Amino acid sequence: MTQHPPPTRIDSPTDPVDIPTGPLPVAERRRLDRGKRRVLLAGSVGQFIEFYDFSLYGLSAITLSRLFFPGESPVLALLATFATFGVAFLIRPLGGLFFGALGDRYGRRPVLYVTLLTIGAATAAIGLLPTYAQIGIFAPALLVLCRLLQGFSAGGESVGAPAFVFEHAPKNRRGLWLNITLAATALPSVVGGTLILLLSTSMSAEAFEAWGWRVPFLIALPLAFFGLWIRSRTEESEAFKQVQAKHAGKEHTPIRDAFRENRVKMLQVIMVMGLTAMGFYFLTGYFVSYVQTAGELGREQSLLINAAAMLLYALVLPIGGVIGDRVGRKPMLIAGSLVIAVLAIPSFMLVTSGTLALALLGQFVFVICICVYGGGCYTFFVEIFTTRTRFTSAAISYNVGYAVFGGTAPFIGTWLVEATGLSFSPGVYVALAAALVFLVLICTRVPETHPLKRRSTPGAPE
Repeated sequence: MTQHPPPTRIDSPTDPVDIPTGPLPVAERRRLDRGKRRVLLAGSVGQFIEFYDFSLYGLSAITLSRLFFPGESPVLALLATFATFGVAFLIRPLGGLFFGALGDRYGRRPVLYVTLLTIGAATAAIGLLPTYAQIGIFAPALLVLCRLLQGFSAGGESVGAPAFVFEHAPKNRRGLWLNITLAATALPSVVGGTLILLLSTSMSAEAFEAWGWRVPFLIALPLAFFGLWIRSRTEESEAFKQVQAKHAGKEHTPIRDAFRENRVKMLQVIMVMGLTAMGFYFLTGYFVSYVQTAGELGREQSLLINAAAMLLYALVLPIGGVIGDRVGRKPMLIAGSLVIAVLAIPSFMLVTSGTLALALLGQFVFVICICVYGGGCYTFFVEIFTTRTRFTSAAISYNVGYAVFGGTAPFIGTWLVEATGLSFSPGVYVALAAALVFLVLICTRVPETHPLKRRSTPGAPE
């Protein structure tokens, strides 16, 4: 029998886990490597499907506003559409509570099956809804119900998949693995935008508004089944199994333990993730409509620009993760919040310039800024918590941040432009939020969570 060296204590800074390290037989090492790659693929596919479902709503906002919120004022209809967009985020913290507690008690894998299937079914249901012209006020009511289901399940999926990948990732490559997983959240805007563009240009406007817009939503269900198949080929993380064995027979109430042990950390994650939520949902949920209404470009042009920007996001975000693995999470957070504060207003001015090239440049500048910030935040929000309470703590704080700052971003952006008459006013909002986060990072004891760098950081957990 092969003898393994003594176990080494690894995992989170406050709850190390004993797992075997050292030389393994070649066949065993290959099996483990294949399993880890499947986890990375499963996490990325799940994030793609979740954000595909959310992105479609933002990409289709103007069409949905006409079909579900008709009225004399296009601006009011669009505001109603974005208010419905925000409804899904209001319920996300409840979904995070529910699925986070289940994930910390019973494991990540079974929860991720349920969340993926639910969000896929809710999105496909939007594609089947009758419009306001057909059933009146029941149409927007059913749309809100579907959005609530999307939001509730996304409250578990959005954190469960990164936590699952994090617990399988090599310690010195967590930033890269997490950012590859989160980079998949940008591709749905590229795929969804391209699909909408192909449909809208290959049929008459009447046909697209009658049934063409439904096709991208209906595709969500087969995508969800594909994701379930990928996830069925993964195993629960060794870190979670070790913690379960260590605490077997002990009382464990994940929600109570999360608030008792991690109150300050959860507040820090709300602030840190709130800024990236705002930036991301301005990109995916608002810019397509924003370029058309405030920048006066056409639908096809706005879709092409946004698809290019999100493709850049998917390519640059993993680079941010690599840099974060080298320099630490906190330097990336500080640098990212600073460049967002400085460049948000210029980038929004470019986006609404009315010129295709300048609008593209503005979105590219904004993408690079939030990718610098993403080099720290996407690992920070799971790395800061212990394995035992990670899912619950991260799900609550992440989803509160996304609800308060991400879900409201399109609505606030639309309202600011209408109320001030300044096309770049949403950029002022983003710049002020980034400046506030920068001050929080500089002036408070937000810890460094990188396992190789945290010991030299004041306030870091031991």
